[in-house]
Amino acid sequence: MPFKFNWKYIFGVSLVSALGGLLFGYDWVVIGGAKPFYEPYFGISGVPSLQGWAMSCALTGCIAGSLLSGWSSDRFGRKRLLIVSALLFIVASAGTGSAKSFSEFIIFRILGGIGIGLASNLSPVYISEITPARYRGAFVSINQLTIVIGILAAQIINWRIADPVPPGADINYILNSWNGQTGWRWMFYACGIPAFLFFTLMWFVPESPRWLARNPDERIKVHRTFSKIGGVEYADAELNQVIETLNSDNSKSDLRELFKPGVFKVLVIGVTLAVFQQWCGINVIFNYAQEIFAGAGYSVSDILFNIVITGSVNLVFTFAGMFTVDRAGRKALMLLGSGGLAAIFAIVGMMYFIKLQGFPLLVMVVAAIACYAMSLAPVTWVILSEIFPNRIRGTAMAIATFSLWSACFLLTYTFPLLNHLLKVSGTFWVYSFICVIGFWFILKKLPETKGKSLEQIEHELTGK
Repeated sequence: MPFKFNWKYIFGVSLVSALGGLLFGYDWVVIGGAKPFYEPYFGISGVPSLQGWAMSCALTGCIAGSLLSGWSSDRFGRKRLLIVSALLFIVASAGTGSAKSFSEFIIFRILGGIGIGLASNLSPVYISEITPARYRGAFVSINQLTIVIGILAAQIINWRIADPVPPGADINYILNSWNGQTGWRWMFYACGIPAFLFFTLMWFVPESPRWLARNPDERIKVHRTFSKIGGVEYADAELNQVIETLNSDNSKSDLRELFKPGVFKVLVIGVTLAVFQQWCGINVIFNYAQEIFAGAGYSVSDILFNIVITGSVNLVFTFAGMFTVDRAGRKALMLLGSGGLAAIFAIVGMMYFIKLQGFPLLVMVVAAIACYAMSLAPVTWVILSEIFPNRIRGTAMAIATFSLWSACFLLTYTFPLLNHLLKVSGTFWVYSFICVIGFWFILKKLPETKGKSLEQIEHELTGK
C-alpha cells in the first residue's frame, strides 16, 4: 500500500541527527590542516612516533565512544547519547584550541574522539530506525553527506585561516609565525559552532521509535512518531511489524545473543566491512595530505589548496552515491569501490615509484576520493545501520563501529611507519592488495538489502 510520507519531517529529523556526522567529519579532518603548524609548536616535527600519536590519539577516543554507545544506547536510547556526543564536541573544540602542552592537546583530542565514536555509531542507526524502508539508503547517506560537508568545511577553514607560507620556509619560520602560534588554534575552535547547534537541536527530535517499541508502555509514543512520518495506516503497519519481530525473539539483549549462528554470521559481515572501509587506505589521503602532496612536489600553501580540491570532489561524488544507493544497490557500489581503488592505488604507487610528480598524481588522488565517496564511504554505513537485528542493533553496531575505529587507528598510526619502511609507493601497493581482498569478500559474502524493511532483512539474514 502506498503511503503519503511527511518528507519535511523525515528530512528535518534526519538532518538534525546527521549533524553528528558533520562534527565527525570536521573533527576527524581538521587536524590534517593544522598538522604543519602544531607540530613545530609542540616540538614533535621529525618524530614519527609522536606525529603518529598526535594524529591517531583521537581514534582511541573513537574506540571508547563506540564501545560506550552500544550498551548505553540500547539502555538509554539513541537521542540522549547523541546529545552527550554534542557536548563532548563543544568541550573538545575549546580544549584542543587552547592547549598549552602536548599532553593537554592529546587529552582533548581523545575527548573529541569519544564524541566521534558516539556520533558515528548512533547517527546512522537513528536515521535507519526512523525512515521508510524504500528510501532508507538515501536518508542514511545524509549522514555520510554531512560527514563530507564537515570534511570540506574543515579543509576550507584550514585553508582560509592559514596565512600563506613562503616556499622553502623552515620549521623556525613556521613556529614563530601567526600560523604556528595562533592560526592552528582557530582551526579547532571553529568546530564549537556546529557542535552547539547540534546540542541545541537534538532536544527537539523524537527518540527512535524502534528503540522505544521495546517498552510496551511507550508504544503510544511510537505510534505517534510513525504517524507523523507516514500517517495512521503506516504507523499501524510499522508498529505491528516491529512488535512481531520483537515477540519472535524472547532472548535477552546481551552479548550471548551475538554469538548465535544466524546473528554471528551477520556480525562477521558487518565487522569485516567496517574494517575494510578503513584498511582500503583512502583516509591517509585526508589525514596525511601534507606528506602525500609534499612527496608529489607541492609547497605547504599549495597543499592546503589541493586539500580543498579533494574535499570538493568528495562532496560531489557523495551526492552520486546517495542518488544511486537505492537504485543500483549496496553490493554493486561496494564492488565498484573496492575494485576501483585497487586499480587506482596500484597506479598511484607506480607514480611515486617512478617519481612522477605534480598534476598527474593529483588527478589520481582525486579519482581515488571520487571512487570512495560514491561507494565505500556512504554504503558501508548504510549496510551497517540495517543488517543487525532490532533487539541488539545498538550493541552489534557498536562492535562494528569499534572494529572500524580500531582499524582506523592502526591505519593512521602505521602510515608514517610504513611510509618510512616501504616508502609511499610500497604503502599504496599494500592498500591496493587489501582492496583486492575486499572485492573478493563483498562478491562472495555480502547480500543485497535495498528496498527491504529492517524486519525483513533480519528475517532473511538470521532466519528469524
